[in-house]
Amino acid sequence: MILKVALGEKSYDIVIEKNSLTKAGNLIKPFLKGDKIVIITDENVDKYYGDLVLNSFLKEGLVVEKLVIKPGESSKSIDQAMEIYKFLLDKGVGRKDLLVALGGGVVGDLVGYCAATYLRGIDFYQIPTSLLAQIDSSVGGKVAIDLPYGKNLVGAFYQPKGVLIDEMTLTTLEEKYFIDGMAEAIKYGAIFSEEFFSYLETEAFTLLDVRFGKSMEKVIYQCCNFKRIVVEEDQFENGRRALLNFGHTIGHGIEKVEGFVGHSHGEAVGIGMCLIAKIGEYLGVTDTGTYERLRKLVEQTGLPVEFPVNIKVEVVDAMGYDKKAQGKGIKLIMLSGIGKSFILEEKKENLMNLVNRGIELL
Repeated sequence: MILKVALGEKSYDIVIEKNSLTKAGNLIKPFLKGDKIVIITDENVDKYYGDLVLNSFLKEGLVVEKLVIKPGESSKSIDQAMEIYKFLLDKGVGRKDLLVALGGGVVGDLVGYCAATYLRGIDFYQIPTSLLAQIDSSVGGKVAIDLPYGKNLVGAFYQPKGVLIDEMTLTTLEEKYFIDGMAEAIKYGAIFSEEFFSYLETEAFTLLDVRFGKSMEKVIYQCCNFKRIVVEEDQFENGRRALLNFGHTIGHGIEKVEGFVGHSHGEAVGIGMCLIAKIGEYLGVTDTGTYERLRKLVEQTGLPVEFPVNIKVEVVDAMGYDKKAQGKGIKLIMLSGIGKSFILEEKKENLMNLVNRGIELL
């Protein structure tokens, strides 16, 4: 199954195919204009798929280097980026060579950022191995690293040469990472499609189901297609693409305050989505009952819904540093109902009151 992201000269294909990692070399070779391919992955992914992908390139007669980094959000840092730059320079990687991001969202964001900035930009290809990366972060060209002030504050819009998705990599995920990805699937249904939201309610996907052969192809395809449509319309997030941040402004605030070692990304987004839905009902802009339906699916998936009240003030302050903050205002992504979303511009000084009220009503 192939989805084309139509962006003129920056167009690329999303290839969704089970057991396709063994063909990675054959699929990616045509995009190499130089001599070397560099695979960058993390320790967790490397032990399952590092050699498999490496050997697929070697079978094509290619020169391949591999760099393995520490897993986790802490690797999305300027220090880790500097280590990657050094590795690339030591290996003589030039402008016509190609980076391959093999891993979850952290690896994809980090490698994409390094590709965008190394020698003023070299090509890269995404092979996402986590559900979150497969259905969201690997598509659309948003690449970044974190700063102590917040998440994804230094980055670029830099499209990959392509995306290869093999759902079999999901079988080796830890359950918490599978659940993390389901938060993004719920997000897509909540903002774009009541029908898809209902499908998630009915199917109730679990990692155990996937390990016993239940296909995630429809979920992966639908989410990638939703994102493809939005990216084609608004590549640089000047308008409708901002809707994809539903739940993320609050979620990123929670992650930042907890030093990226507390709630995971999906958990924080799950909390953020529920709180925003409740705030919307309080403001009268969200249909009554929307929060309850969203909360049930979030909980059913295994994600938390309770806001960590002890860090409330710090989270609201962190929201002011979010990418969606502009001047004295901040863009909040709201629901008018399941499958219907819009952007609400709110004054920063009103955030504490809204968050307080939302927490009281949860």
